[in-house]
Amino acid sequence: MSGPATFTIDDADGGPVLHMSGPLVLSRLRDLPDRLAAITPAPARIDLSGVDRMDTVGAWIIHRLARDHDAAISGANDEATRLIAQVAAADQPFRVRPDTLPAFLRVLGQIGEATVRAGGTMLGLVGFFGAVLLAAWDVARHPRRFRFNAVTRQFEVVGVEALGIIGLMSFLIGIVIAQQGAVQLRQFGAEVFTINLVGRITLRELGVLMTAIMVAGRSGSAFAAQIGSMKLAEEIDAMRTIGVAPMEALVLPRMIATVTLMPLLGFYSSLIGMVGGGILCWLALDIPLATFVQRIREVVPITDLYVGLIKAPVFGAIIAMAGCFQGMQVQGNAEEVGLRTTAAVVQSIFLVIVLDAFFAVFFSSIGWM
Repeated sequence: MSGPATFTIDDADGGPVLHMSGPLVLSRLRDLPDRLAAITPAPARIDLSGVDRMDTVGAWIIHRLARDHDAAISGANDEATRLIAQVAAADQPFRVRPDTLPAFLRVLGQIGEATVRAGGTMLGLVGFFGAVLLAAWDVARHPRRFRFNAVTRQFEVVGVEALGIIGLMSFLIGIVIAQQGAVQLRQFGAEVFTINLVGRITLRELGVLMTAIMVAGRSGSAFAAQIGSMKLAEEIDAMRTIGVAPMEALVLPRMIATVTLMPLLGFYSSLIGMVGGGILCWLALDIPLATFVQRIREVVPITDLYVGLIKAPVFGAIIAMAGCFQGMQVQGNAEEVGLRTTAAVVQSIFLVIVLDAFFAVFFSSIGWM
């Protein structure tokens, strides 16, 4: 076994020369770094011809010594030369904390990233909608591939099991609308017009809109979580392997169920909302229920019902498509399932509200007021 690394110093014409000898490896250094730090005068040249082995620690010691004393290195073999060069290349100052951008530039960058991400998501949704149409066309050409049991199950999950919570929510919203409207209209002695407010706003807007929000939070999130978990467990890849199209088996039943049931749920929500408003008018304004129903028939045009029924399937398609699309995007780990589920709910509610605004402008322009 070779001895420890050591050194000697000789005087030369160009200045002191430091002759290193022995193995410059971690196990043989001992107190060499301390002795090198204490040498005087500083060497002008470091001779490595006597070094038979060198590791990264030894190369760092030589590089640091040469850097601190501005000394030249000579006599190193090819391997030692490459190692010292690599250590020297890595000897760069680094920051523990990155440079902070001004607040304006940081906010501008975040806005840009969000815009690019939103644009990519919209393009992905458009492509996903095209894939759904192709799957629907394939099923229409081959009716035996239609999964009746899956659609029936989604009818139960999206529709039947949601009747309770949607009914309760609509009933309470009808009461709130009637109460707030009555308080404001009482200032003008026009409490009777509370019936107009409850009837038109529930049947035209809030019934379908609140139902869409509830379905997005309840069913849209479930779609994303279910499909995302299957994607994470590689069940979707297994379906493709055995010849089952995931779009036909997973996405189409959910799309069909949501698009079909949203008009029914929206109409149900509007009726329950009017029931809540009618009870409030009966108890607080002494308006009999028969009078409330008769007034509703007089002041609510049939176009309000058409508006709600037209918007409902579009909202259902958006909710189902956003949930299934985000579920299909899951990859990596279980945390991604939660992130995609949240994205599905936020995305579907945002698109529903945006589309509701477009519908309001469109129906106003054609005179359905």
